[in-house]
Amino acid sequence: MRSLPSVRSVSKRVVPVRHQSRRYSDNAPSTVKPYYVTTPIFYPNAAPHIGHLHSLVVADIFARHAKLCDPSRPVRFITGTDEHGLKLQNAAKAKGMDPLAFCDELSVHFRNLTKKANVTCTRFTRTTERQHCDAVTHLWKELDARGLIYKGRHEGWYSVSDETFYPQSQVAQQEKDGVEYYISTTSGSRVEWQEEENYKFRLSTFQRSLTEHFSAHPDAIQPAQFHADIMNSLQEPLEDLSISRKRSRLFWGIPVPNDPEHTIYVWIDALAVYLSSVNYPWSATGGNGFSEGWPPDVQVIGKDILRFHAIYFPAMLQALGLPLTRRLLAHSHWTVERTKMSKSLGNVADPIKAIDEFGIDLVRYYLARVGGRFKDDVDWSQEQLQKHSREIISLLGNLYLRATSAKIMKRVSAVPRPNPSLISESTAFSPLLTSLKRLAPTFEAQMDRFEVADAVETIVSALQEANLLMTQAAPWSKDTPPAVAADVQALVFDTLRACGILLQPFMPEKSALLLDSFGVPEGQRTLADAAFGRPGLGDVRPGVRLFELDLSKM
Repeated sequence: MRSLPSVRSVSKRVVPVRHQSRRYSDNAPSTVKPYYVTTPIFYPNAAPHIGHLHSLVVADIFARHAKLCDPSRPVRFITGTDEHGLKLQNAAKAKGMDPLAFCDELSVHFRNLTKKANVTCTRFTRTTERQHCDAVTHLWKELDARGLIYKGRHEGWYSVSDETFYPQSQVAQQEKDGVEYYISTTSGSRVEWQEEENYKFRLSTFQRSLTEHFSAHPDAIQPAQFHADIMNSLQEPLEDLSISRKRSRLFWGIPVPNDPEHTIYVWIDALAVYLSSVNYPWSATGGNGFSEGWPPDVQVIGKDILRFHAIYFPAMLQALGLPLTRRLLAHSHWTVERTKMSKSLGNVADPIKAIDEFGIDLVRYYLARVGGRFKDDVDWSQEQLQKHSREIISLLGNLYLRATSAKIMKRVSAVPRPNPSLISESTAFSPLLTSLKRLAPTFEAQMDRFEVADAVETIVSALQEANLLMTQAAPWSKDTPPAVAADVQALVFDTLRACGILLQPFMPEKSALLLDSFGVPEGQRTLADAAFGRPGLGDVRPGVRLFELDLSKM
């Protein structure tokens, strides 16, 4: 632990330095595009797992961060369930159920997860909704009218599990118990050779325009490694995309307009949800969807569906003459004991159980702290969840109890509450003062770069400095002059106030309790208010316990 110079004789004041901070208008002009963030729509063929929760929480972090930056700007945040396709058709048949009734039964689990996770989605879309189906039909007709759809013969390696064809380069032969079969090297799912007549989308037409777009926008796909993957994929010739299946094989889906013998391919149906969820087609509003939030500011997806969102969907948008998604965030997977979660292996981590045991804010904190770098697969671990829960309970919850203890409150009661920005930059206080002045701008820059785990680390570092100052300055001690004790408490209070503001996207319930306990007005909880020394501290309520979990039992 770093040693701290004596603070017991430090109580000077200095002239405040004016710091520039971003200001946000209370009344956003009508020309402001709503902030638009999406998750993948989830395939409800099984109960939700930690990966689903991760996507939801990451998207919610950015939705809440947008409000933190500008509370006056509307936010559109959509999620939902992908309810068409051969996999669901077969699963419903196996249970002797109507496909829609089967989807009704399963979709509710994902809707409940959004509530359980305290996710602020503004729309939960099911692809079986009439409005969505009408939007998909309209989209098909628009592509067809532009000469981008034709009927042809398609053959290739098809995965029922993934609902997609794979090129030969992504297929490998396997053998087990003397039986040979083929799998996708991308997903590990089994594939089978299929030949059929269907409709195709002229994806190859857009190879050059997609390459040019992603070359000109190197930050359009995050992290950078996934941008590189897509650029490499675009060096290979793009084949036209099969976008329908024979209705005799797949009846559970949206019919192809004017051809009842074919069903629209499930991925065209699913990708269109990002349009339909913000009321596409927009003929009543000028046709570009700007006032509804288009294009998406951030789309959060798993890395396994990167190609669909970074090649197929952008090509569809270019075909429709619509702006492309501003940034695509692809996160890696959660594993259990370094193994991909699988029902057959019995290693699927249950998000509901974790939330019930630890509370949603601690689970959200863990997902951001450990899973917020996105580049590599991350192992879900009960021990790590406990470790990081102890960390934030100690750094945040215990620090509040220490700083508002009866001993300290009594010692500083006769001293007017110091303004943190007027406290001397002595050697004793310098580390925390430096951390506080850098806190909000560093956090903002990291969030802009999608460095979620680093942004949380920045908050944690400030809390560590504050805890260290408390421990070594000992403001409760009779040996510490009351004026110095008041300075220490003021700096710790400002740390907690600023960190409470910045933690709102990650731990909304606990940060609200913290800010309420400090009497911080609702209108002074924005990113701009997290700057060092900003006003906002009201009547402090001593002894508030932010976390109910017993650390000794973890």
